[in-house]
Amino acid sequence: MGNQRGTQPGVMLYFLPMGPGRSKSVSGQPPSGLPPMNPGGWGGPNDTFWCCYGTGIESFSKLGDSIYFVEEGKTPGLYIIQYIPSIFEWKSAGLTVKQQAKTLFSTDTYFEVSLTISAKGDAQLAKVSVRIPSWTSIDDATATLNDQKLNLTGTGSSSNGSFLTVTKHWDEDTLTLKFPITLRTEAIKDDRPEYASIQAVLFGPHLLAGLTHGNLPVTDSNHSNDGLTPGIWEVNATNASSVAGWVTPLASGSLNLQLVTLTQSTGGRTLVLSVSIADGRLAMQEKPAAGTDACVHATFRVYGPAVASGGGVEGPNMTIEPFDRPGMAVTNALAVGRPGGGRDTLFNAVPGLDGAPGLDGAPGSVSLELGTRPGCFVTAPAAASGGANDTRVGVRCRGDGDDEAASFARAAPLRRYHPLSFAARGAERGFLLEPLRSLQDEFYTVYFSLVSG
Repeated sequence: MGNQRGTQPGVMLYFLPMGPGRSKSVSGQPPSGLPPMNPGGWGGPNDTFWCCYGTGIESFSKLGDSIYFVEEGKTPGLYIIQYIPSIFEWKSAGLTVKQQAKTLFSTDTYFEVSLTISAKGDAQLAKVSVRIPSWTSIDDATATLNDQKLNLTGTGSSSNGSFLTVTKHWDEDTLTLKFPITLRTEAIKDDRPEYASIQAVLFGPHLLAGLTHGNLPVTDSNHSNDGLTPGIWEVNATNASSVAGWVTPLASGSLNLQLVTLTQSTGGRTLVLSVSIADGRLAMQEKPAAGTDACVHATFRVYGPAVASGGGVEGPNMTIEPFDRPGMAVTNALAVGRPGGGRDTLFNAVPGLDGAPGLDGAPGSVSLELGTRPGCFVTAPAAASGGANDTRVGVRCRGDGDDEAASFARAAPLRRYHPLSFAARGAERGFLLEPLRSLQDEFYTVYFSLVSG
């Protein structure tokens, strides 16, 4: 639902920030200044219990009490409002209803749910009404009862937001529904002309958020941008006839195999290679806690001729893509840009494919050679190991510096793609879209400005 931080008990919030470059972790303080001594964001498990905590906790109970509604009468009726895997003992009808839904992925074109209805004794006459979601297309939806197709369009009453009703003697029957699910946009609720281009992106019922801090300098992960700054949320929809023209699904299963976090250990500290939110350049940062925004910036997708199918950091001509910027790449200038077809966004892994270590000789290590400068490698600053403020990564050529600083350990990625992940083509950068409900401390925008010229 998005108002609890992962599975942490008592760490909740009620209002979800909707502006560009915002985060649930710093959602903003109410104008009144309440609650006192709290800047907004997640509540604590022991020291906060705002009035909205009660409403937020109540929302979870609604998942159970708002799925099924019973209608009394000579022929008992059941309305199924939400599609949530569950079992309902329909006592007044003497029936058991078991609901199952297939796991949904961004690459799917249909959402499928099945209802198995069985009688405790003899078959029972009852009326079952299932909701047709407003986000689907009735023309392409299908319903089958025991593998026999039902008519969804010929009754005159079956339309988006209404119900399909089946009345029969139920006993070991299966009703299967397949609803088309597509990307779509909804305009912001503001009719002023200057906001006519502002749209939210949804996949069926799921509101998608684009991971972004914006394009203005920020000092740390506790601050982001104010106002509707151009470039923060612009997408290039010039040649797109539909939202699918600038948003594409990501195959999370295979792409997760290409994710990695690169680390160095020194003085009892673990540092991770990251994209700085201050200037977009590579830097070494302390290994972040799970669920924090910094995990996004310390995760990279690595692909190339030797890693396209199975993941890893090996071989020549690798592209290193920041996790939250699909279609972008780390350049040999150690910044982030769009791949231009040359070698400026290519790196060679040392070792290659022979399993040898990186420059430091440590088992499993890897060094990153610049595609445009053979013999020169991505190198962590000496200051990073000493705790100084200069954490920006640089380049040193073989023989010029510390081989350990130019070697990294390959660790499990600090972040992975959500099953409902999409890539949006931004005017200035790519955006990774994920369901808003799934985010924890990441910074994001839920609205985009569609640039058409």
